[in-house]
Amino acid sequence: MVRALVSAVLIGFLLVPRMVSCGEGPAAKTPSQPSPQRVHYYSQVSISPDGQFVAWNQVERGDDSHTSEPELCLADLRSSSGQPKRILVREGKTRKAGHGAAWSPDGKQLAFLCGAGKSGQHQIFVIGRSAGQPKQLTHLTGAISNLRWSPDGKSIGHLFIENPSRAAGPTSAVPTQTGVVGEKSFVQRIGTVEVASGQAHKVSPPDLYVYEYAWSPDSQTLAAIAAHPPGDDNWYLAQLFTLSIQSGVVSSILKPSMQIAEPCWSPDGKSIAFIGGLMSDEGFTGGDIFCVPATGGTPRNLTPGVKASPAWLTWPASNRILFTEQIDGGSGICALDPTDGHLATLWKGDETIEAQLRNTISVAADGKTSALVRQSFERPPELWTGAIGSWTQRTQANGHVTPEWGKARSLHWKSDNWTVQGWLLYPKDYDENRRYPMIVMPHGGPAGQYQPSFAGARFFHPTTFSSRGAFVFLPNPRGSYGQGEEFTRGNVRDFGHGDLRDILAGVDEVLKTLPVDKNRLGVAGWSYGGYMTMWTVTQTDRFHAAVAGAGIANWQSYYGENGIDQWMIPYFGASVYDDPAVYAKSSPINFIKQVKTPTLIVVGEYDQECPAAQSREFWHGLKTCGVPTELVVYAGEGHFIAKPEHQRDITKRMMDWFDKYLGK
Repeated sequence: MVRALVSAVLIGFLLVPRMVSCGEGPAAKTPSQPSPQRVHYYSQVSISPDGQFVAWNQVERGDDSHTSEPELCLADLRSSSGQPKRILVREGKTRKAGHGAAWSPDGKQLAFLCGAGKSGQHQIFVIGRSAGQPKQLTHLTGAISNLRWSPDGKSIGHLFIENPSRAAGPTSAVPTQTGVVGEKSFVQRIGTVEVASGQAHKVSPPDLYVYEYAWSPDSQTLAAIAAHPPGDDNWYLAQLFTLSIQSGVVSSILKPSMQIAEPCWSPDGKSIAFIGGLMSDEGFTGGDIFCVPATGGTPRNLTPGVKASPAWLTWPASNRILFTEQIDGGSGICALDPTDGHLATLWKGDETIEAQLRNTISVAADGKTSALVRQSFERPPELWTGAIGSWTQRTQANGHVTPEWGKARSLHWKSDNWTVQGWLLYPKDYDENRRYPMIVMPHGGPAGQYQPSFAGARFFHPTTFSSRGAFVFLPNPRGSYGQGEEFTRGNVRDFGHGDLRDILAGVDEVLKTLPVDKNRLGVAGWSYGGYMTMWTVTQTDRFHAAVAGAGIANWQSYYGENGIDQWMIPYFGASVYDDPAVYAKSSPINFIKQVKTPTLIVVGEYDQECPAAQSREFWHGLKTCGVPTELVVYAGEGHFIAKPEHQRDITKRMMDWFDKYLGK
């Protein structure tokens, strides 16, 4: 599993980074930047069951030292003023903002998380929708997330890790173990807290790591996607369980042959829907929609052959499942009748609605009224509400913001038996009489998809190159989401080979019609995109500069180095010990003597997804072969580069590298 980091990390301010730098190349310099635009970003949207109120989190970020404190906002959609209220917890003279809001079934109370006490430990609070002083319900010690009210309104469920040794998730920094190395895993469990008394309960057993859960309509049972620890690795083996609230009995009702996500009960409580498919990353969901009896049995595929990748779902009525999808480089919302499989597209657009990790869509009890965050290359993110497809914009926080990059265009081209889609960003201030460089950016995953997003302040984001006067090509080759499961499985046992043919065919398509200088092509990517960058420069000399972020040089050695090796089996078909040849044929290091492209390599010191040893191995090979290269290892970082000073340094080094080898 290699994370699609390009769509997740935000640039912060520049400090002097502590890092290890190896090889040749330009040293980092303090950049001179114009005053950046302030952009508000939204997450964790929750509309009340009656569709009359909406809560969300927002934060203001830019490309300098200022980042505002997150704000939990609440708006009355019936009010003509449209002015939201900030939800704050007061502790003496201190006011703290919450996050992760969830509505009670009757819509009268809002639960949320907020730091409490001197330690800032997050606790669960509730507040009436007419505001007032929030009430603290819990006094826990650990990581709390994913609040969900029981349908009877008596309890609030949550996921809880007691005193974790580090941040949860495979993208967090995981220091190298010393001494006797073994599995010292923390466990994420389901907890509940009684709203009336504040009494907390641990519901799921201590040997089961729970990733997602859902209440049954009668509040007596929980559906859970879970696996035995370690949690980061075994997500790929997760099963669907039911947990009885009264008896505590845990039953496995499905051991799937694929990755699963988004459990959702039918209104009558007899069935559980979920999304299943080939997924390379926890939290980046795509596949088909399945349904299985709540007592267990054979799952039924409700969307066979759909040319899209469902990503999130809800089941508001017996004959109506609503789901979002990634489709053809954009997003869609559809209705599905589970009884006959009838599909109806309710809305489709060249936008990002980010239904998954950031929780930016919510549907009211009527199954029609919704709240969501919409954004594109042209339009910054804002909150919209109303009937699906007929929304009204509810926030204006980014009305002052304009794109600082060129126009975007969706492209389609043929490659082998596939029709492939991708995005092309034009240079800012494009002049058809000039010739321009072009940066090709394979995305992470590989199960991911480039979608239009307004992200001028984001780390490793393609708009950065466009604003600097280059074309940027964003292909969605085989292995991506957006065209159905067959397409997503198109690179199984074939990493790099078919993917690269798709990408190069797309490059040729651009060169046919636009003033791109074929002698000024660059390639850059992070995670699986970093691997594809390493692979590309070993297979062709068409690119004159490359930047590989958190890449993979050698699938054979990587198998024993990374912390999540279970992701590899569905893609390679066997372990490296059982079929080393299938790993060897896609390993860039085995073709290192063919490289001529100057390559900058950057990685986090404690990256468990794509360990720094992989970047060092590729750098060592390039250096030995006399290829211009530089390796920068960022101290204390995981797969997610978290420190703003490191994000800024990578961006500066990357721009300097392309300026040096492609020209300004």
